[in-house]
Amino acid sequence: MDRFESMTLFVRVAETGSFSVAAKEFNLAQPTVSKHIAKLEKQLNAKLLRRTTRQIKLTDIGKEYYDRCNIILRELEDAEDAIKQLQTSPTGTIKVTTGVAFGTAHILPRLNDFFKAYPGLNVTLHLTDQNVDLVQEGLDMAFRMGNLASSELSAKQVCASPMVAVASVEHFAKYGTPHHPKELSLHPCILYSGRDKPHEWLFQDNGESFFVHVDGKFMTNDAAAYREALLANLGVGVVPLWLVGDLVQTGALQVVLEEYCVEPMPINAVFPPGKRIPSKVRYFIEFLTEQFNLCESMN
Repeated sequence: MDRFESMTLFVRVAETGSFSVAAKEFNLAQPTVSKHIAKLEKQLNAKLLRRTTRQIKLTDIGKEYYDRCNIILRELEDAEDAIKQLQTSPTGTIKVTTGVAFGTAHILPRLNDFFKAYPGLNVTLHLTDQNVDLVQEGLDMAFRMGNLASSELSAKQVCASPMVAVASVEHFAKYGTPHHPKELSLHPCILYSGRDKPHEWLFQDNGESFFVHVDGKFMTNDAAAYREALLANLGVGVVPLWLVGDLVQTGALQVVLEEYCVEPMPINAVFPPGKRIPSKVRYFIEFLTEQFNLCESMN
């Protein structure tokens, strides 16, 4: 058995807490993974993992070996990456995750041009509105919206999308056009349950921030559903322009209260902690950053 393969499998078992998950990732039978770990333990004459019926945990020696394996495998990855950079075209698969609406609207339409620029690269796109564990899922990166909570993850802002107050033309024809955020109390509003306080919307006036209490009959936690609710005349919404820019351009939605809207929403590339960003991922980020910045409204 290859020592580096055994170390790689040990690291993934430690990170996922599962032999079966690691086996599936590497397209191996679970007993094969177990044999790799058993051989490592025999070579080291030490127990690396503590197995119970419910979970797998690292022993104290296992924790030390895990940290050292990570360093060695990172050096090996850096060496391979350096050689790949000497090639005329980068190769490999980029595993990325992001929200369903953002990925569908802004990643997928740009992949053909990316593949033309980098024919040796492939992309696996995992679309979910949940913040998945990049390490446990074996992902290279994620695109995440808004200000990031403090964490061990590395991050780089790739662009920012303006926030806009919008509704359908039909809605404003029925309820009138608001000229100040406080007038939203007279309008049904579409609520987003992902906010800490869905009924409290933040605005600015001459640099001073203030909240407006809003209400409405429809609330959702899904960005695509929020977009459809705007089109269905269910009320006013405050959203990043990347979500509705195309609808604003076609006139399906109308922007109001522009002078009161809050600062643009950051769009961040997020990476697993403690790892050098592979060149294939850097190419992907640089390509999309340029694409996004060419389109200020992110539509």
